[in-house]
Amino acid sequence: MTDLSVADFGVELASVDRPNITLPRDLPEIPIDVYDSRLAAAMQRAQDLGIDALVVYGDREHFANTSYLTGFDPRYEESILILVPGRRPRLLVGNESVNYANSTVYPTEVIRYSKLSLVGQPDPEDLALADLLADAGLGSPSIKTVGMVGWKYFEGNGAEDYIDSPHYLTREVGALVERVVNASGIFIDPDRGLRFDNEVEQIAYFEFAASHGSQAMIRMLEGIRPGMTELEASGLMNPILMPFNYHPTMLSGYSRAPLGVASPSSRELALGDPVSAGIGYWGSNTARSGFLAASEQDLPANAKDYVEKLIAPYFATAAAWYETVRIGLTAGELYEVTASRIGDPWFGVFLNPGHFIHLDEWPASPVRKGSRTVLRSGNAMQLDIIPATGTEYHTAQIEDGIVLADENLRSRIREVYPQMWDRVQARRAMLADIFGIHIHEDVLPLSNTAGYLPPYWMRPDLAMRKVRA
Repeated sequence: MTDLSVADFGVELASVDRPNITLPRDLPEIPIDVYDSRLAAAMQRAQDLGIDALVVYGDREHFANTSYLTGFDPRYEESILILVPGRRPRLLVGNESVNYANSTVYPTEVIRYSKLSLVGQPDPEDLALADLLADAGLGSPSIKTVGMVGWKYFEGNGAEDYIDSPHYLTREVGALVERVVNASGIFIDPDRGLRFDNEVEQIAYFEFAASHGSQAMIRMLEGIRPGMTELEASGLMNPILMPFNYHPTMLSGYSRAPLGVASPSSRELALGDPVSAGIGYWGSNTARSGFLAASEQDLPANAKDYVEKLIAPYFATAAAWYETVRIGLTAGELYEVTASRIGDPWFGVFLNPGHFIHLDEWPASPVRKGSRTVLRSGNAMQLDIIPATGTEYHTAQIEDGIVLADENLRSRIREVYPQMWDRVQARRAMLADIFGIHIHEDVLPLSNTAGYLPPYWMRPDLAMRKVRA
């Protein structure tokens, strides 16, 4: 690394005045006709792949495919969704999910299968899974190949035979048909995955989530102080009780901030601590990292040039990511935005610098070297560039979501969700006017923190921006 100043990267640390973007109040809902279209598309895609029926496994962490198809998500039990052509979808749930499953928008055939319940609960019917599967149609002579949908697909030789659903379920399905294959790619394959072609209603839901999640981050940044515990600082977020897609974080100090995904503790924050935090409701994620400091004088002795050495090149890279992403770009080209700027091993960027986002925080990412995946309208994406320097310089993070939308989709949003459209336009103006980031017309920023990177958390009014001409 050579000695460079902040200005060498065309950026600066400056006083900023973020606009107050109104939060949405009404949570958008997915109508039944959208679920009808999703189910039809899934079955057609399966047929195109030579798959006769689908079995979708769900649990608390791996709920997104089930919820995408039916509106139901397992809360702390498991579920099994059986999709056979010409038959009503059958949904097996545990004891405590029956009422909830029957209340969802899409009318599945809900059956209580108590073995999906918590351990030790009553199982009065003692139903046999093989009978339930066969009765749902998997025992029909026309059903020869079943696609199992867990939560990930695999790549390489024989990958379609790697099944990530529980063994007991795979075994029972396999006993009824000739072949069982991994069919998760129907939903999350980067090139054709159904969940990456988001409808206007789903985008509106994501924007609601991102609005509230990003505002929670702002509340924390505006109130955090030395002497608080991590738990007390996390309480400043004051989150609404929408479902989270990962455990919210608030970490401090060199012993805990590098843990990344750990939950807050009772550790007391000290001036000069490295800090990181993140919060993500379904369809969103906002994360930031920096130092609990008011200026470089509060930084550790060996990291006084934190802004010059790490933040400036990092922010310049993130700004370029925002200004490059668009419909028609290949994911490989988006990867090179990061690799060409902070690809030096010192930065330690190991994970994909960007990924798709859906109800789950990371369903898949095509953003890698040489990727030919073409970004398309309806893609919801996360700016997710995370250095791991392993040094006193800690890391930097400016993580938020966007949606790519062509003119037809933008017109639909303007028509159906005019208040959302106004918020998106306010964010586009904020990116341009406050942070100097000019994005393509295809790009709809979903978070109130888009482009906002304050390296010193005790001065949230100081943030990075591109140098004005």
